Amino acid sequence: MAEIDVESLFNYAVKGQWREALDAYNKNPETLEAKITKVEDTVLHVAVHVGQTCFVKSVLDNIDKEVSLNILCMQNSKGNTPLHLSAQLGNVELCHNMAKRDPKLVCFRNVEGETPLFLAAVHGKREAFFCLHENQQRRRDDEEDGSLLVRKSNGDTILHSTVVSEYFGLALQIIELYPNLVNSVNQDGLSPLQILAAKPNCFKSSTRMELLQSIIYKCSIVDEIEETYDIRCNEADTTHHYPMNYETCATFLSLLKSTSIRKDDNAASNDEENNVSRKSEEEQAKKLEKKRYLFPPNWGATIQFLTHMMKILLIICGFGASWIGKIQRKKVKHILAKQVMNELIQRTCSSSLYKHDHTGTSNINSSPSSNNQSKEKGCYQKIRRTDSPILIAAKMGVAEMVEKILETDPVAIHDVDADNKNVVLLAIENRQPHVYSLLNERSMIKETAFRQVDNQGNSALHLAATYRSYKPWRIPGAAMQMQWEYKWYKLVKNSMPPNFYERYNENGQTAKQVFISTHERLAKEGGKWLSKTSESCSLVAALVATVAFTTSTAVPGGPNQNTGYPLFQGRLAFNIFAVASLVALCSSVTALVLFLSILTSRFQEKDFAMDLPRKLLLGLTTLFTSIASVLVSFCAGHFFIVEDELKFAVYPIYAATCLPVSLFAFVQLPLYFDLSLAMIRKVPQRSYKVLSHESHHH
Repeated sequence: MAEIDVESLFNYAVKGQWREALDAYNKNPETLEAKITKVEDTVLHVAVHVGQTCFVKSVLDNIDKEVSLNILCMQNSKGNTPLHLSAQLGNVELCHNMAKRDPKLVCFRNVEGETPLFLAAVHGKREAFFCLHENQQRRRDDEEDGSLLVRKSNGDTILHSTVVSEYFGLALQIIELYPNLVNSVNQDGLSPLQILAAKPNCFKSSTRMELLQSIIYKCSIVDEIEETYDIRCNEADTTHHYPMNYETCATFLSLLKSTSIRKDDNAASNDEENNVSRKSEEEQAKKLEKKRYLFPPNWGATIQFLTHMMKILLIICGFGASWIGKIQRKKVKHILAKQVMNELIQRTCSSSLYKHDHTGTSNINSSPSSNNQSKEKGCYQKIRRTDSPILIAAKMGVAEMVEKILETDPVAIHDVDADNKNVVLLAIENRQPHVYSLLNERSMIKETAFRQVDNQGNSALHLAATYRSYKPWRIPGAAMQMQWEYKWYKLVKNSMPPNFYERYNENGQTAKQVFISTHERLAKEGGKWLSKTSESCSLVAALVATVAFTTSTAVPGGPNQNTGYPLFQGRLAFNIFAVASLVALCSSVTALVLFLSILTSRFQEKDFAMDLPRKLLLGLTTLFTSIASVLVSFCAGHFFIVEDELKFAVYPIYAATCLPVSLFAFVQLPLYFDLSLAMIRKVPQRSYKVLSHESHHH
């Protein structure tokens, strides 16, 4: 085919000129089957990709049925048919149209072994997924049903993929439709629950929020989402009776009438759940019993109204609606992830396929699609080398999952990995305070799991004493990291039996020796930072002390020659000068002594826990006080030499003089807060931004 024809076909597809495309087809029947792009796309591929729905439908309706089926089966270089692209983009209308013409298209696989049904799930296209699911159900081909849900290249099922992509709402529906997928594993031997356990940022316990973010997060009312499983292929529900930019106003107005219709809505939703979700009445009753309201249910409309008013106030105060919406979406994600987690744990633990062997992992049967026995054996061996969900959750800090698994299956506390490390050892080794606190509160676990040792003879105290390359704590700086490390070591030590303090591992080291050897470099870095900081601050403190001493001896106006008392004694400005100069001298000398004491410190590991940070905090406070006092005393003394007519004019200049001190204080505030919180807190705060699979694969 000539190059000009290829270019014309491309333009026809992009612009939706289906009559011209049909004319080209009438002249040359092979036109629509031609590969017109570098990735070997046909006209229909391009049209689907650019959203020309009417063009695709018109072309298919106006050509021969056999030809249309041949074109729909055409694959590009990635193995994708037009139905693959439609499912990937979530085009429900085209998915329904194509699958209706040839139901076998749902079974076509691309190079990665993905079916259109699989692609719709991977990309979170809920409506397209259910449309293809309905067409699949109509075929009733039991042999193909299982394999349609699996990616052949790595064995991931649609449940694996939706959990990885964090489409938890769709994952809930998939669990209900395909309960067998809960126990499926991919070629790496990972189940959906294990993949979810490795995603700590999807749970509240592993999400760091500032104070204002935390307040908005708590005030956002998000009920547990009750998923419905409507698989109809229609678009009626997606239409709006108002412009999209009126959505906020419509939502706000709907609150005013929510009280009157709440009962009717509840009744309607209950009927729909009974008919569609296919859950038993006992399960619904259990869910209702578990729900705990912070306020009476009939106050719902009032609380929602107050919440909306608070959002409006925050927006007026300068906080964007997108910022507030981001926090709400985060809360929705956390709730959905927890619901998926609960469903996976309940279905996995209640299944006979889940058996603990107490040697490390749980035995989960492979995917229903794997018929080859050797394949199953290979997957099973991989699972044996893979950590169980509770171990992964302990490593990654997902306290919600650890708690739920222990409630559902208490025997899981005995799970160990290949290094013979249980939940407690992994949580302590990976510095997970939330998981540690959860386990430490349970007396039965303290008596058994806390006494576990790994293959190297390391107890929990040895692992708490071992420092690894990444920085686990939220606070910045080597000295602060060292402070938290020692506090973590002492925290774990207090929860251990006394006979574990001097326990030796296979290398002949006690926990204290391990702490000193592994933290040697961090202690040197922290000591170096403290020394440099103290040197700089002591120099400034010495200069301030010199100025303060000179200022305190120079009395404004001089003394009275007859009495010896200052001439300006009793005036307000003179009193301010006298007090400020004295405070400046005392605080600067105190700061100098504190910084010199830091410089002469031996920088032992235990000094970083309380002694050195306290000296640094007091030193910075007194240094700031001395600088501020010097400036105040200068302004008060200078006030006497200004003429009366200019006294009001010098106030802005005095304010400008104090500006550097304010900037200094503002810059030092984060360090102040970190030092203060570190001294108050007993349990350190984990940093989840640096969390990686390094700890997961350790």
